[in-house]
Amino acid sequence: MAGNDLPDKLFFKIGEVAQIVGVRPHVLRYWESEFNALRPLKTRGAHRVYRRRDVELAMLVRRFLHDEGLTIAGAKKRLRESGHDRVSSPPDAGAAREVNSRAELLAVREELTELLHQIELIVGTEAAPVGTAPVKATVTASVPNSVPVSARNRP
Repeated sequence: MAGNDLPDKLFFKIGEVAQIVGVRPHVLRYWESEFNALRPLKTRGAHRVYRRRDVELAMLVRRFLHDEGLTIAGAKKRLRESGHDRVSSPPDAGAAREVNSRAELLAVREELTELLHQIELIVGTEAAPVGTAPVKATVTASVPNSVPVSARNRP
């Protein structure tokens, strides 16, 4: 299963990859300088575009560095031993599963954010009974990196 659950695209922007992998874009750029196999294509405007294989490799590097606590040298060695240090290496099944899981979670987060926005519109447009002050409803969700509805700017 090599990234089948990723969005149906051939290429990904650096911001999308950073979100899927769970790191900041500057970390991906640094990894490109350290890991030879992580080589995204560049457009005419010098924008990076990552292939599915690049996303899976970035996830594998993240697992080695963040989850297993390896150093850059240790991660390079592990990639060499597993054969993933070459550009034409086969994708790692575990990394592919993790990429797919993260992509699914990001899609769920987007869906929940949209539902939250719809609830906010419904609650915000209900009329209060005559003679009472309107009640401001606060709706929050336990979605990572989301902003509570009460903190958003309202039109």
